[in-house]
Amino acid sequence: MTAERPMLALEAVTKRYGALTAVDGVSIKVPAGCVFGLLGPNGAGKTTTMKMVCGLVRPTSGCVLVDGVDVVKSPLEAKRMLGYVPDRPSLYEKLTAFEYIRFVGGLHAMPAAEVEARGLTLLGEFGLGDKTNALVESFSHGMKQRLVMASVLLHRPRLLVVDEPMVGLDPRGMRLLKAVLRAQAHALGHTVIFSTHTLVDAEEICDEVAIMHRGRVVAQGTPAALRAASGNAAADLEQVFLALTEAAGPQLDLGGEA
Repeated sequence: MTAERPMLALEAVTKRYGALTAVDGVSIKVPAGCVFGLLGPNGAGKTTTMKMVCGLVRPTSGCVLVDGVDVVKSPLEAKRMLGYVPDRPSLYEKLTAFEYIRFVGGLHAMPAAEVEARGLTLLGEFGLGDKTNALVESFSHGMKQRLVMASVLLHRPRLLVVDEPMVGLDPRGMRLLKAVLRAQAHALGHTVIFSTHTLVDAEEICDEVAIMHRGRVVAQGTPAALRAASGNAAADLEQVFLALTEAAGPQLDLGGEA
């Protein structure tokens, strides 16, 4: 029986900027219905990797496949399946929340009636139902983050790429976002790629993780498998993370589906 095609596959992906190698031969496979955490300290290569997944940065070598579609060779086809939340999202501050939703719906050529119905539903789910006519410039950082998430989910992306989404959120906002990410994968069968250096968040919501250090994946597997590989099944993910990044040896594959 042929193995099911992964929703996301990175095959020996490398990105160089002159003499600097930001990402070095990264290979990852992520199935549908999975919340996959990309962990690592600042400068590990997480954001560059995510930008290559989304087609915003071109790999120097290797390829990125979204449900079998090459992001470089067929960018529009791949991007139709994608939703991307950058670590520092930019918004049109002079628009109202719903005007921004309508703008994003137009980018995806969605019918106006669908944009209105789904947009209002999503704004309500993200606690912005009473802010539909408020200008974005009046929003707090957390409210802007929630608006971005609502807009990204508008076209029902099958692959959601989220870079450091918890930064600046209050506890209620973090709880809501974690629930949304889990629901995207576990209830809808979509795939979520989630980067963070906050290990408590990763352990709470990720089915599988890859730990990056100096542009390389040094370990990948389930959080439980990472703990077991450290020789201390009771260790938290932070202890495992520190041990693995300090060692920073060859990649340790712990047999997860990724």
